[in-house]
Amino acid sequence: MASVRSDENIELMTYSEVMDVSGYVGNFKVKIRRKPRYVDESKCTGCGVCQEKCPFKADNEFDVGMGQRKAIYTPFPQAVPNVPVIDRDVCAYFLKGKCRACEKFCEANAIDFEQTESFVEVDVGSIIITTGFDSFDPSVITQYGYGRYDNVYTGLQFERMSNASGPTGGKLQLKDGSQPKSVAILHCVGSRDINYHEYCSRVCCMYSLKFSHIIGEKIPDAEIYQLYIDLRCFGKGYEEFYNRLQEEGVNFVRGRAAEVTDLSENANEEGKLIVLCEDTLIGRQRRIPVDMVVLSTGLEPRADAGETAKMFSLSRSADGFLLEKHPKLDPVATTTDGIFVAGCCQGPKDIPDTVAQASAAAARVLSMISKGEVEIEAATSVVDEEICSGCKTCIELCPYGAITFDEEKGVASINEALCKGCGTCAAACPSGAIVSKHFTTEQILAQIEGVLV
Repeated sequence: MASVRSDENIELMTYSEVMDVSGYVGNFKVKIRRKPRYVDESKCTGCGVCQEKCPFKADNEFDVGMGQRKAIYTPFPQAVPNVPVIDRDVCAYFLKGKCRACEKFCEANAIDFEQTESFVEVDVGSIIITTGFDSFDPSVITQYGYGRYDNVYTGLQFERMSNASGPTGGKLQLKDGSQPKSVAILHCVGSRDINYHEYCSRVCCMYSLKFSHIIGEKIPDAEIYQLYIDLRCFGKGYEEFYNRLQEEGVNFVRGRAAEVTDLSENANEEGKLIVLCEDTLIGRQRRIPVDMVVLSTGLEPRADAGETAKMFSLSRSADGFLLEKHPKLDPVATTTDGIFVAGCCQGPKDIPDTVAQASAAAARVLSMISKGEVEIEAATSVVDEEICSGCKTCIELCPYGAITFDEEKGVASINEALCKGCGTCAAACPSGAIVSKHFTTEQILAQIEGVLV
């Protein structure tokens, strides 16, 4: 990110969001809302004094609610630019009209409570969408006890706990501050499940194995259990890592966990979480008492994926992710020319696959720029203005937003750069005023006649 920001050909707009997109390949107009930080980026030195002096706190989103941050805060470590933002919902000045401690202690005079949001419109030739994913919320799977039992964590929460910059400084600990002696890691939480998401999230197996290694390093005598359906170690060096963990003494239990409970049946289970499961390799039901449970939650589409798809005129697959043009032959392009996808907005994938797809998308954009011109679809629809009644039926039905209404002539008009020749408008036109070029009724009948002869 630092390299991106320092590149003279790249303008990095952080703390901003796209509000509207119009136009077509080579001629997109993108309206961007730049939200106020209430901190002047040109003056701020990133010293952090404002955050130290701020007396008000809120839950830290980056730590997944496990830690707290100040009302003025840097969203995450190594953020670029290293400039804090003020949370209006927590800041006492915006709530009560007093405090301004951050302003008093800022030697650079970078605090600016008068900042307002601004809108910027940019002209671009191509767009790459990389909106990422959301982590599955396991609280809906009530039998796993997430949110009810203190020491049941998601994979993302465990990741932050084990990180040196996390809420515990990298120490693995229970709610009471003690160190866990046994940990169960439950695979496929929210993935490969007909009740939630049927697809495999692809990353869960490997990050679960990574957690085992981290626990083994930090707590050498800990008992670690991996409860899995089957392990999908498909990448370079992944299978070798799995074999290494077996040699390190990790317990692999083949079977999906049925329930996590705190109801003990004997003295060994007192004060522990008990994982109920069936070990399919030995054909027995098991009760595994542990101190901590980690839920390997799957990946799911962003909550606003539907709005994003609508804004950029894209389609979504049955699982909710943005749909690519072709899953094998064109996995980075979309049905809208000039708009590409990369990363987990298109489907679950790990870091190497994401990097590869992002590189491919960038290469496609650069190839379009180097050509200087774009070849568009020939089989597009066309309006016969003499027949068109101006009913606007086609405008509402066009999935690509390619049809507009010419108020002066009182007829529909089709933008050939946006039209993909799907034929929806031609089929729906009550006047028969729209035909598909190179696919007219006469041409079809001639082809049929040629085949029959």
